[in-house]
Amino acid sequence: MNKSALLLIDIQNDYFPSFSGSKMPLPAMDKAIVNANKLLMAARDSNTPIIHVKHVMTSDTAPFFRPRTLGAELHESVRPITGEAIIEKTKPNSFLNTGLEDYIRNRKIEHLTICGAMSQMCIDATVRAAVDLGFKVTVACDACAAANIEHNGISVPFDMVHASIMAPLSSIYADVRPTSDCLP
Repeated sequence: MNKSALLLIDIQNDYFPSFSGSKMPLPAMDKAIVNANKLLMAARDSNTPIIHVKHVMTSDTAPFFRPRTLGAELHESVRPITGEAIIEKTKPNSFLNTGLEDYIRNRKIEHLTICGAMSQMCIDATVRAAVDLGFKVTVACDACAAANIEHNGISVPFDMVHASIMAPLSSIYADVRPTSDCLP
């Protein structure tokens, strides 16, 4: 069996509609956190390594995740405890210019279960990078959330954005499944 870890990506206050002053509320984030919390509790119970990734923008004028703000803090329902790693990043790919790869390799982790936000940005970029680096990946699709987006005058609702990311990830890059299938 490959040694596994849980990677929680950008589960930060600014993404939650329920957070007062949210700068980038994602429609399904409050639902996704329920499943992310299940994964976190199961990982803690089974002594699975847990890595929290926190996106902090480089400017106080960024649209969200501004440095030193409550919006950039990890959400209380997945707050790290002693022994859980926190990796800070400034780009969508959690491996880019961070110590994530070294942290994982030093612990001989070969498989990552990934959840968090946003499906179309940081989840997609991190999953693809992880696979390119040789890691096996499972995505807990119902523990991830996407944004409503617009392109070229076409509005795409969050659930379609999410599905349009999970479909190609599941066909080539990762084992994409519901949280219930990811629990030990």
